[in-house]
Formats: sequence, C-alpha cells, structure tokens
Amino acid sequence: MTMRLLLRGPSPFGRKCAFSIKHLQLSDQIGIGVPESEDHIRNFNPLAKVPTLIVDDGEALFDSRVILEYLDHITGGGKIIPIEAAARFKTLRLAALADGILESALLITYEARYRPDQNPYEPWIDFQRGKIQRALSAMSDLLPATNPPMVDGIGLGCALEYMDFRKQYDWRAEFPALVGWLDDFNVSNPIFASTRPSS
Repeated sequence: MTMRLLLRGPSPFGRKCAFSIKHLQLSDQIGIGVPESEDHIRNFNPLAKVPTLIVDDGEALFDSRVILEYLDHITGGGKIIPIEAAARFKTLRLAALADGILESALLITYEARYRPDQNPYEPWIDFQRGKIQRALSAMSDLLPATNPPMVDGIGLGCALEYMDFRKQYDWRAEFPALVGWLDDFNVSNPIFASTRPSS
C-alpha cells in the first residue's frame, strides 16, 4: 500500500509535510491528495484535521510535527531532525516557535472566516500579532540553517510565506534578516517553490 498524505487548501502545516516528502525523495512512496469527505478524514483522524498521513498499515499519523518525525525516521534519521541531543533540541525548540507563528497566523485568519457576521475583535488579533512579533524577533536572532534544511527552517519558511499569502502580519520591513534568510532558503531549496500555495 502506498502511503498517502491528506491535505486541504493552502495548509501551511501541510506544506511542511509536502515539502519534506519532496526534499527527502519520498514522492514515489507517499502520494499527496485531499480527503474524499469529512467522514473520510474523521475515519483516520478524530480531529478531522490536516495534515494526516496514512501509513502502510492503514494507521494514521498527525499532526505535522509527528509526521515530520516519521519522515525523518523512515529515511534513516538525522535528515531533517538532528540526532545529537543538543542540536536536536535546539532545532525542535525553534521548530516549535515557527509552529507557534503559524498557529497565531491561522487564528487571525479564522477570526474573520468563522465570524463573518461580526467585526474582528481587535484585542484578540493584537494578542496573536504580539506572539508572532516576539517569535519572529527570537528567530531573527537564531536563524536556522538553510542547507540542508531542518524542521526549524522548514517551519520558518512556511510561516513567512504563509503570512505573505494571507497578510496576517506585515513582517518584511520589521525583520530584514528574515527577508534575506527566506531568499537564501528558496535558493538553497528550489523545490520549496513547488509547494507554495496559489489560491
């Protein structure tokens, strides 16, 4: 059975997984597609969230952090998550910061999407933007490697380009070091562009 990664829309968490599959040359082993229905994804993931990876035995793995750990494991380890303890936990800490940026950016998007009959609640949006700003400031001082990419850099690249895509936070003028880093990441990893959302 070919493994299958279930995605939906321009999910930045799904993009982390889609890029990693291509980067780790697993495209011949893992197909990428959308759930057939809400019931379909609920059968594999009670949370009905993407990304969800259906593995060879029919079991499902979620969320993106677990999927990336699995992809690194099946390719021998140390490919996108360092093996040595100090480097491993530094990388995972920064990856958690990148995920936090994405979570706050998504909450800003959801505030408008799921409350269309109400004006956005600005204190809530400001609270999320504050988290984004602080995390970007921290990551600007601790830039992840771009080549080879690890989970921290993969997460940061997806977070920055997701904010470019959805416009939740205008980060570019405030963090020129991250602008340069993202340019370097794209040059070092040309397949990253192939996973970029278009709509």
